[in-house]
Amino acid sequence: MTRATSSAPSQRMLRVGEQVRAAITQVLQRGEVRDDVIEATVISISEVRMSPDLKIATAYVTPLGVSDHRVVIEALNRHARYIRGRLGQQLRQMKYMPEVRFRDDTSFDNYKKIDELLRSPEVRRDLDGDNDEQ
Repeated sequence: MTRATSSAPSQRMLRVGEQVRAAITQVLQRGEVRDDVIEATVISISEVRMSPDLKIATAYVTPLGVSDHRVVIEALNRHARYIRGRLGQQLRQMKYMPEVRFRDDTSFDNYKKIDELLRSPEVRRDLDGDNDEQ
């Protein structure tokens, strides 16, 4: 009997991802990571995606007020093992503590591009033309 494969995350992956996101947020808010770059930056964690076996957590972060996100992402990845160790207190129910990887969240840039496209004169003209026909 074959199982249907799906690219959508399971409910368990979503639930654990949200728990890991909350735990990482608490670690960063409490200032437990001693790094000048991380301490001087407000970091927003928009999502944590878990691997199907729940052993890898990919955290999508947006450093606010910083033009070069790469520096902050590198600092977070340097301290990923320490952050993983700090997560154990809040994620005691997990059999394995996930390896944490930090990635730059580019979704806000994508939303901005879509918004600019929708506000462009060409699209506005097309949308106004559709309203006239109805």
